[in-house]
Amino acid sequence: MAKLTLEQKLAILSDAAKYDASCASSGSTKRDSRGGKSLGSNEGSGICHAYAPDGRCISLLKILMTNFCIYDCTYCINRASSNVARARFSVDEVVKLTIEFYRRNYIEGLFLSSGIIRSPDATMSDMVQIARKLRKEENFRGYIHLKTIPDAAPELIEEAGLLADRLSINVEMPTDAAVRQHAPEKSPEQIRRAMADVRLRKEAAKDRTHTGRRPPRFAPAGQSTQMIIGADDATDSTVLGQSTRLYSSYKLKRVYYSAFSPIPDASAKLPLISPPLQREHRLYQADWLLRFYGFDLEEITGHRKDGNLDLDIDPKLAWALAHRGLFPLDVNTASRDLLLRIPGFGTKTVGRILSTRRHRTLRYEDLARMGASMKKAQPFITALGWTPHGLLESDTLRARFTPPPQQMSLF
Repeated sequence: MAKLTLEQKLAILSDAAKYDASCASSGSTKRDSRGGKSLGSNEGSGICHAYAPDGRCISLLKILMTNFCIYDCTYCINRASSNVARARFSVDEVVKLTIEFYRRNYIEGLFLSSGIIRSPDATMSDMVQIARKLRKEENFRGYIHLKTIPDAAPELIEEAGLLADRLSINVEMPTDAAVRQHAPEKSPEQIRRAMADVRLRKEAAKDRTHTGRRPPRFAPAGQSTQMIIGADDATDSTVLGQSTRLYSSYKLKRVYYSAFSPIPDASAKLPLISPPLQREHRLYQADWLLRFYGFDLEEITGHRKDGNLDLDIDPKLAWALAHRGLFPLDVNTASRDLLLRIPGFGTKTVGRILSTRRHRTLRYEDLARMGASMKKAQPFITALGWTPHGLLESDTLRARFTPPPQQMSLF
């Protein structure tokens, strides 16, 4: 096998990393390089952003250390039995790439994941060494997110948390049974133990010592996880129920949903439950409603017999259509909890409504200026100068919000 150049490795391992979804940099402590004694910054201006085909903004060097792997998880393109081009970065190559990309203002930090090579400890040790060199030798102050390996020694994960801004440990799939079936080398129990350990270490880092000194920060941007969606027959109710438990148990910053698309390999006979990216999008919307809008799981998934989200309309709109008797709501008198349930109203819009209506009565035109999506909100509200008349009772109300049918190509 011919030796790969650094550019060829980068092409392979950056492409392989696109299946890792959990790489948001929000939530870290502020650090910068003003004063000339260090390099990089993890927030502020001057970052060149790239955009993925699905519209997400990416400003991190997002790579795998290697896509070689001793595990054979059936849903993973980089599994041991998969016929894909393989590459591996050395520790120094990742450090060099990160520093050079930062100096060129291409990135604001590093997201590093890896296949498992030799053993979990050996792989995690190399990843920690990369973070250590960046922090200690290069004095790199930018953002670092490490995708940790649950089976690695606790002391390695502890050092990773002292060096990185965020750690993530993948729960892999929505249920323990699915993990055991599709990733038999991985243990759901060990994954949860590792996540609990990260939570405990982060909480311990907040406590002052008996002398009043603070211990070193541990993963200041918290931990996140990733869940593969669509590789098993779990319903959206099951997926969101698992996410709710994860948020509660481990104080996660985010659960990332990664849509599974069948890998073109006859050995991986996995079901395609629904259009993957559309389902992923609806799960993110439902996740947001559970966390920030006061909805509970039964409200979001209970009005459909199959326990899945409606793919044609967003979950809040689906709930509103199923509860038309609650509407229309007067935006000048409705409580915050009810305002948050109006389709087209976000948390910022609701905050502006509550603040403004203390001083004057709100008109329809005011709501549009506050950022509300009035196309969605119209049938569900009343305001000064606006009433929906018979819109709520219309049999065609749902059709107003669903995409029109399209003729598929016959040739």
